[in-house]
Amino acid sequence: MKHLFALLCLCLSVCATSLQAQTAAPKLITWQDLMQLPKPAPGQEISYGTDSLQFGELRLPQGKGPFPVVVVIHGGCWLSQYNYQYMNHASAALTKAGYATWNIEFRRVGNPGGGWPGTFLDVAQGIDFVKQLAKQYPVNAKEVVLMGHSAGGHLALWAATRHCISKESPLYKQKPLKIKGVVSLAGIADLKTYATAPGSCNSAVPQLMGGRLDQVPDLYAVASPLGRMPLKLPVRMVQGDKDPIVPVSQAKSMASFSSQKQYLVQEVIVPNAGHFDLVAPTSPVWSTVEQAVKEVLAKK
Repeated sequence: MKHLFALLCLCLSVCATSLQAQTAAPKLITWQDLMQLPKPAPGQEISYGTDSLQFGELRLPQGKGPFPVVVVIHGGCWLSQYNYQYMNHASAALTKAGYATWNIEFRRVGNPGGGWPGTFLDVAQGIDFVKQLAKQYPVNAKEVVLMGHSAGGHLALWAATRHCISKESPLYKQKPLKIKGVVSLAGIADLKTYATAPGSCNSAVPQLMGGRLDQVPDLYAVASPLGRMPLKLPVRMVQGDKDPIVPVSQAKSMASFSSQKQYLVQEVIVPNAGHFDLVAPTSPVWSTVEQAVKEVLAKK
């Protein structure tokens, strides 16, 4: 009887260990994991402005083209400590999939001229430069999607709202490049709520904007994409449900803002994915990212 009881205890112990293994938290890709990936071959570095930080890397697929373009906008809390290079993995993977990629650098908080309005002006200028690229390279300036990660997702979403910027704003530019859509990867859609939300980038928002919401509310209104997205523009808010940096509420708020049928913002909540899974081509999540790019470009 004692032997039977011991055997039963052993079985229960093994089953419990097995169950714990099955329900263990998923291994999320970290910044360190991303940095350890083999570096892809560099693209062609091209300046879009006169400042040393106003440039991008252009990658072209094999073939004649003209190729649809993905403008890649990196994150990093809008801070100068983080640059465009961590998005090279995603850029190279998209180029391998048949898209030209234009991975842009820009002035950030901590750089001379960065923050408001320089960061926004640089991103806008870098996007509009696709028109010039199309004159020299086999890229299609009429088939352009913006893809940004984290703070870069905010900038990509903001760039899609340039149509409603008043002429009095320093960010105004006549006839900005028309885009086919936006793929936001853990993008920050609402600066107003994010500035006070838990997360590692929230404290950088006042630095970007030159003040808190109560100090410069008009600037926040122009810089926050929520509520300003044009109708008929397809947007995919791709978000990992285990993201510790940007809460899922950012994607959900953006997607649920309007019930109009012409409002084409959709949330794509990816289970068991964190912040950097979305930009690592080695992650199981990557196929979801490529599918999002394909979908927004396919919209007419």
